[in-house]
Amino acid sequence: MPAPGPLAGLTIVDLTRVLSGPYCTMLLADMGARVIKVEQPGRGDDTRAWGPPFVGAESAYFLSINRNKESLTLDFKNSDGRRILGQLIGKADVVIENFRPGAMARLGLDYATLAPQHPRLVFCSISGFGQDGPRRDQAGYDAVIQAEGGLMSVTGDADGPAFRVGVAVTDMVAGLLAAQGIVLALFARERSGKGQQVDISMLDGVISLLSYHASIYLTTGAESKRVGNRHATIAPYDTFSAADGELFLAVGNDDQFQRFCRATGLTHLLADDRFSTNPSRVRNEGALKPLLDPVIRARTRADWIRELAAAGVPCGAVRSVPEALSDPQVSARHMIEAVEHAVLGPMKVLGTPIKLSDTTASVRTAPPTLGQHTDTVLTELGLTTDEIAGLRTRSVV
Repeated sequence: MPAPGPLAGLTIVDLTRVLSGPYCTMLLADMGARVIKVEQPGRGDDTRAWGPPFVGAESAYFLSINRNKESLTLDFKNSDGRRILGQLIGKADVVIENFRPGAMARLGLDYATLAPQHPRLVFCSISGFGQDGPRRDQAGYDAVIQAEGGLMSVTGDADGPAFRVGVAVTDMVAGLLAAQGIVLALFARERSGKGQQVDISMLDGVISLLSYHASIYLTTGAESKRVGNRHATIAPYDTFSAADGELFLAVGNDDQFQRFCRATGLTHLLADDRFSTNPSRVRNEGALKPLLDPVIRARTRADWIRELAAAGVPCGAVRSVPEALSDPQVSARHMIEAVEHAVLGPMKVLGTPIKLSDTTASVRTAPPTLGQHTDTVLTELGLTTDEIAGLRTRSVV
């Protein structure tokens, strides 16, 4: 058995679905928290139906973000279901939800209603635009938030359309921030004895990612433009075609550029004032790249990676997902784990990226089937077999 994680002993009631909330609770479950995922009877999390691809009856999407959790089916819009959820919350340290603002208040399950009864409760809400402000009632969808948060405007080729990032980055960043916010609130509770609400907005998250693009505008008034794989303030920093595929060069400073020129036999560029400093290379990137292209194209990616890595120049092959997952470094870091699924049998899932030396994270159980732990959880709450059967007959569970 794996050692208890740093959050062992904590119980989280997970009312979330799709990506941002489930990603958050998966990270917390990896760290040892007990996560009870409350799902709609007969349907479950929306992502159970997101496919193809499916593995048996299970969607690959759902399997990607729900390991280490228990699944309880419960219709908490029903009065009996709401009573049971109230019992469950009474035993919980954390409740997390990602409904539209106001939805939980209408059910009497918002933080303002629960806090007087459960003063130690940490209550996390994830939404598209936050719990206040003029847009609080709008739904948040990753692609829309990427678009409206400015991220798409700086993603894509200079002369092409804006592109969204290829993963649902605003959802996942919201999940990361929610996990951090929950841990911070739990830490504060250790000092004060009181819980609090954690309010996470997908828009806030993507705005925070704008980093230097935002700083450029806020300090100079200049607007960042799409530059493809290039960098607005560093050169050469781009994708190049090698003899057998694409290679990314990330030459971050003047010393690295000097080493790059020596490794590639382009030492004559060091005497060219257009390329002597990073600001000059950025200004003259249009002249620099055509000088590098034929040289890089003459050799394979492996050749260049070997030569440039030895010279201390950051570079890497542009790899497919299967290629990336096959990297021995990924295996060495335990980023792919084996688990036993209740229906599918042995399967692989991603590992956790947070490594602690003592209270380690662990991947203990496969993503649950819908309602797999309903009877167990309800029995722990004191319900009898007959009572559970009656709830099931009425579709409450």
